[in-house]
Amino acid sequence: MLLKTHSVIPGFHLALGFTLLYLCLIVLIPLSTVFLKTTTLTWEQFWLAVSAPRVLASYRLTFGTALLAALINAFFGLLVAWVLVRYSFLGKRFIDAMIDLPFALPTAVAGIALTAIYANNGWIGRYLEPWGIKVAFTPLGIIVALTFIGLPFVVRTVQPVLQDLEVEVEEAAVSLGATRWQTFYLIILPNLWPALLTGFALAFARGLGEYGSIVFIAGNMPMVSEIVPLIIITKLEQYDYEGAAAIAVVMLIASFILLLIINLLQWWSSRRYH
Repeated sequence: MLLKTHSVIPGFHLALGFTLLYLCLIVLIPLSTVFLKTTTLTWEQFWLAVSAPRVLASYRLTFGTALLAALINAFFGLLVAWVLVRYSFLGKRFIDAMIDLPFALPTAVAGIALTAIYANNGWIGRYLEPWGIKVAFTPLGIIVALTFIGLPFVVRTVQPVLQDLEVEVEEAAVSLGATRWQTFYLIILPNLWPALLTGFALAFARGLGEYGSIVFIAGNMPMVSEIVPLIIITKLEQYDYEGAAAIAVVMLIASFILLLIINLLQWWSSRRYH
């Protein structure tokens, strides 16, 4: 005879109801209002708003710099996580704590600090200027800012997975004649790949919507260093709410499609390697 047990934790239906209510209030309703705001526009007006040359240039800049910064963070984030997990050295706890600094630091403060450092008379910029490398007020400065704010996403995603890997398996592979590259590529990377893709996706998504750390270092020159969030802010200041909503809808759809593709790649890689 089976006895029905009771738990103090709410059941599935109640928990699911609270979850859906919370998501609707926090995510779905605010996003749906953006789509509803564009219904006041005709298709021609919507297309003119989202396909203006200045807007197209900002799309290319925003997606291009976010992608490059996420790729840089995927490589160096893996390297930083590897060093923090596999090696012991003086100041390790301090460096580990510094990784989370972009999370706690206000983005505007980060933008001002990066601009001061990479300006022509800054601590680093003064040494780059003789080589013809200009960081502040250029698209390169945007990549630097996005790399700064996106690094913790990769490190904190890969680090716990790397900690759970058994070193004995790697030692067994080496004892059987595998080289260091074969051990990394065939044993370590398959286990890290889903987490690395997740960190890349988070850093990329954060870069698409970043504003505070970029607006100071970018220079905000139309057709050169103007990002999509800045155009949306500009249109809001001009009381062009419909135009701002139209551009926001394009960004929402593009971001959703890209994140969906990355999630499908994560699912495929997890099935392939496991």
